[in-house]
Parts: sequence; C-alpha cells; structure tokens
Amino acid sequence: MKHKHSFHIPVMGIGFTIDTPLKVAQYGIDSVISLVDDILLERLRKMYCEKFEMPYTEITNKVNDFRSKRITSYLNLMNDLVDEKFESLKSISQDKVEDIKAYLNMLPNGEKLKEEFFKLTEKGFHTSEIKNWSFKNLKKGSIDVNIMTKVDKDNYIKSEKLPTEYNDAHAALRGFATSNLNASVILSAGLNPRLFSYMAQFDDFYPDLNGVFKKRIILKVSDYRSALIQGKFLAKKGLWVSEYRIESGLNCGGHAFATEGYLLGPVLAEFKENREALRSTIQELLNKELENTGRVIPKEHLKLEISAQGGVGTHEEHEFLIDEYALDSVGWGSPFLLVPEATTVDNDTLKKLTKAKEEDLYLSNISPLGVPFNNLKSNTKDTEKEGFIAKGRPGSSCPKKFVALNKEFTEKGACTASRKYQNLKINELKSKDLTNEEYQAQLNDITEKSCTCVGLGTSALLAHGLDTKVEGSGVSICPGPNMAYYSNVMSLKNITDHIYGRDNMISRTDRPNMFIKELNIYTDFLKNRIENVRHTFNKKEERYLKTFSNNMQSGIEYYKQLFSNVNSLLEEVKVSALKELERSETTLKQIQIRINNLSLAQ
Repeated sequence: MKHKHSFHIPVMGIGFTIDTPLKVAQYGIDSVISLVDDILLERLRKMYCEKFEMPYTEITNKVNDFRSKRITSYLNLMNDLVDEKFESLKSISQDKVEDIKAYLNMLPNGEKLKEEFFKLTEKGFHTSEIKNWSFKNLKKGSIDVNIMTKVDKDNYIKSEKLPTEYNDAHAALRGFATSNLNASVILSAGLNPRLFSYMAQFDDFYPDLNGVFKKRIILKVSDYRSALIQGKFLAKKGLWVSEYRIESGLNCGGHAFATEGYLLGPVLAEFKENREALRSTIQELLNKELENTGRVIPKEHLKLEISAQGGVGTHEEHEFLIDEYALDSVGWGSPFLLVPEATTVDNDTLKKLTKAKEEDLYLSNISPLGVPFNNLKSNTKDTEKEGFIAKGRPGSSCPKKFVALNKEFTEKGACTASRKYQNLKINELKSKDLTNEEYQAQLNDITEKSCTCVGLGTSALLAHGLDTKVEGSGVSICPGPNMAYYSNVMSLKNITDHIYGRDNMISRTDRPNMFIKELNIYTDFLKNRIENVRHTFNKKEERYLKTFSNNMQSGIEYYKQLFSNVNSLLEEVKVSALKELERSETTLKQIQIRINNLSLAQ
C-alpha cells in the first residue's frame, strides 16, 4: 500500500492515540492504536456506538476470551467508522469539496494530486468526473496497532491458570488477527519467542502469490543486530517483516531503551547500507519455510520498508532523514499530543504540555516494567502517588493489572506499582540491617513506581467526559524531550504544514538538531549510570560501560563526518553542530577516564 504521507503518527501511551485513526485516516495519515487496555477499548466502543447510533452488546469479563473479542470488536468499529467517513469524502458532492481540499492541502509539497484536482475543477464542478478521480486516487490512512511483546501476563480463572494463548499479548494479537483490518501490527519491546511463534497460526500474516498481505508485521527496533535476529526468527516461522521501524533509544516518548550507546544516525546508516542484504537474507529463510509448510511462495521480491522516529522536529530534519537514509516514512510523536484534531488529551494535561520546558521533561524510573520512562513533572498521576505515600499508604490499588508481571512474592504475579507488592517489599526492607541513608534510598526506589497502565489511559476518559470512578482522575503522560520546543495547541493543518515546511510551529530559536539532542541525552544517561554503579562496580558493568562509551565515540566520529559534508537541508545548523560534537567528544573522553579509574580501583 503506497503511503500518501511521508510521516506517520506512532502509538503514544495507552489512550492518547486510541481513536486517532477516526480523526486522521480519512486524510491518508497512518496512525497506531495501543492494544494494552481492552477495558478502555470496550468503554470507548460503547461510547462511539451510542454516538453514531449503532448496536452495542457489552463484552463482559464473563465472556470466554473476552480480551481478544473486545479488541476485535473495537478495531472493527474503527474500521467501519473510518470507511464511512472516507467513502463520504470520495462520494463527491458540492458540500464535500472543502473536505477534499483539506485532504489535498495536507499532502506533501509537489504531490501531483493537487495539480490534477485543480485542472479537474478549474472549468467547473463535474461531479461524476471528480468522483471517478477520487475513487482512483485518494487513499485512507492505515489503522495500525501496537503490542508491547513483553506485556504478556498469564491469566487465570480463579486459581486455574489459562493456556498461553490467553496471555495478554497473545490475546491482543488474536484480537487484531481476527479483525477486519487490512493493516499492520507493530511489535515493540523485543523478542517474545512464544508470541512470535503463535503468530504463525493466522493466515492473514502470509503473502499471496503477488506478495500482498492482509495483515503486515512491523518491528520497532533500536539497532540493526536486533532487527536481523528478530527478522530471522520470524522468517523461520514463515512470517515476513514488512517494515523495520527504527526508534531512537532515548530521544523518544514513553519507554526508553538505551541499547549499548548506539546513536540514531549510525544505526540508520547501517540499515541503509545493509537494506538489500537484510531483505534477501530474510526472504531466503522465509521462502524455505513457506515451501516446507506448503504455503504460497511470492513470485517476486517482497517489499521491505524502513522508517524512523524519535526526536524529529523540523521540516529540514524530516526531509534530511528521508533523503539521506532512503526512509519510507518518519514518525512524528510528541508534537501531535498538542493536536486535539489528531490525539486524545484532556484539557488540563494539554495545558501542562504547552508550558513544559526542558527541565520538566525527564527520564524517570516510574515504570513498573523496570525500563526508563520519559515523564512530565507534576503530572497528576505522580501527584496522586505522592499523596498516598504521604498518608503512609504507598502504591496503587491496581484495578487493571496489565503489568502484574513480578512473581517475587506470588505465583500469579503482581505489579511493582501496586499497594500489595510495595507493602511486601517494604516489610522485607525493614528486616534488613541498613543505614538510614540506604533504607531511604531503597524505599524511594520501591515507592517511585507509578500505576502507568491506568494513568496512560485516563486522559482519554477525561477528554470524552466518561466516568473515572474506578481509575481515579490521575493522568500519566510520557512525551519525549522534543515537547519542550512546542508551546501552542495546533490544528491538524498547522502540524502538517510544519512537517512539510509550509509553516513553522516552533517559536523558540534554541532548539538543537535532533542528532545533537540525542547525543546529549545519551551522555547524561552514561554519567548517571556511572554514578549509580560506582559503589557496586564489577567486570560486567565495566564491559557494558566501555562498550557503551565506545559506541558513542563511533557515533560522534560518524556525525563529525556527516555534518562536515552536510547538504543544504542542515546547512544552517552545521557550524553549531560541529562545535557541539567537539564539546561532546571532550566530555566523553573525561567519562572514559573515569570508567578506567573505576576499573583500576576494583
């Protein structure tokens, strides 16, 4: 499917893009729905069925396989509603001309459709001719979904553990696979062998003779090696990865995976250099498995797309990424949180985001998954959490249990942000012979965890005026560092014009280039890591830190060459970028000396 836009809207949180396709797909824009929270999806399905006067039958938790069925029903509803809006757009009438113009005006510069439409309409409005043209040329955006592969909790009926296919990620995958969508599933957070093997059960993931898929697989990765390993694993199951979606390890929203110091630019260069080798190597494995299982083998090379996301913020950066690395699409995430026509954010949170500066956006340890998590200071979910701590009742009541994955104290698993887990952990802490300083530090580590699986969905309930009695009104929000440079609520036209260079939505003049920003974030991460492990430094940590810093050094060398030979797209930032790289290199050398000193002191 050819993309009409050179950008896509990635998944954000649990609820912020939960109904984004209904807002933007009719304009040809691809977006992604999170499948974490089937309870939230069911509540929104009820709301939209009532709004559009469609029949609704509740899928309660007494229904067999309710999680999967809720997800299928919600995705089918989104598909039907998007199709209805899009067909209405194409079924030209005089009152729909402005909608067609809005569609065309959002397209990238140089798009031939704009010129064609102008020629069709300059001598008058011929309905049948324009209708034929619309059906032939206009394409809707894809309704894609995201599954965090490791959020795959076991499920039970009373004390009876259900089979693996009823695990959360498995059920979510089944919900997508059995839906009516012709779309992609984005698999994030790494390899889950059981889940990847389970995908092979669904026919929609296999190509036809012409290499066309009903359901496509996208892997979100941070480095080439991970992409190759996962791509090969899936190919040996007969499954093809249609797109590798490369995300900056740290200059992104939501969970941040720092890898081993791999910077985005060199990673993109490696994909560009090895793109055909990646495609041919994996298709060879795929074809063997398709032959072994008696499935159709495509008669031509399968298409492989490469996209990137994380920290992009200007038209120049957008175009540079596409031109330099031959990308098929660039993801724009955090800025879209300020676009109510695209995302679902409650008004109070929207105001906080417009005021957020660099110091308000930080990499936190609040996620129950134990992965660094981009956070906004003074978000209402953290305020709620601190209130519980002040009352001597730390932890959440854990109403949804989607990340109840810790089996330290219970076979069924508990969330590390839950009151149950934190009480057990604090009691264990009290039994240790610790100094006041050690006790307080470890206590803070325990109580810092926040109920994000609820908090990241609550904004959607508030924005739609739905009841939050069970969830509470606290909102978690996870913008990337790029949010600091956007200060106004924007329309969909504003942001698309910004992306394509027809307007500028950044009022500040001090925004660093995205590569330089990421480099600075990685430097800070490395400094903090050294500070945190200096008392427990060992050979394993030494290897990690040296590998991390060496990869960063290689990244700096790559950027020095890149900016020295830069084309006109980044010419304006060339001088400042090269100065920043010199400073970063000096800082990194000091860090490497410190690592060596820690090694000698062992």
